[in-house]
Amino acid sequence: MAMRVWERMHAQLDAEKPSTQADTAQVGGRGVLLVPHRKAGAGEDILPPDYQRLMKIVRDAGGPVRGKDVGVELDLEVEVKGRLEPLRGKLSKLAGRGWLRKLPDARFQTAP
Repeated sequence: MAMRVWERMHAQLDAEKPSTQADTAQVGGRGVLLVPHRKAGAGEDILPPDYQRLMKIVRDAGGPVRGKDVGVELDLEVEVKGRLEPLRGKLSKLAGRGWLRKLPDARFQTAP
């Protein structure tokens, strides 16, 4: 009985985990970044569509935004604990690759 409860709980937790897509894809037998590092002259059109949408939301905000603000724009359940973590991960990935700037107060803005 206890094992079944544990198995159901484990299955439920696995189902609730955010999607963990790889940061790379195979092209011609080589791994390439799905979210490339920003280079001079590169446009946002080289980003995957969902990342382009995040960039547009941050840019249209006109100033630094919180992950929660971006989540509201995406119609996410921002009040549910843990729902914003995958989004914050994407925003942080964009910041780490030079597309956004992450401020010390955890807000994001477009990189200069």
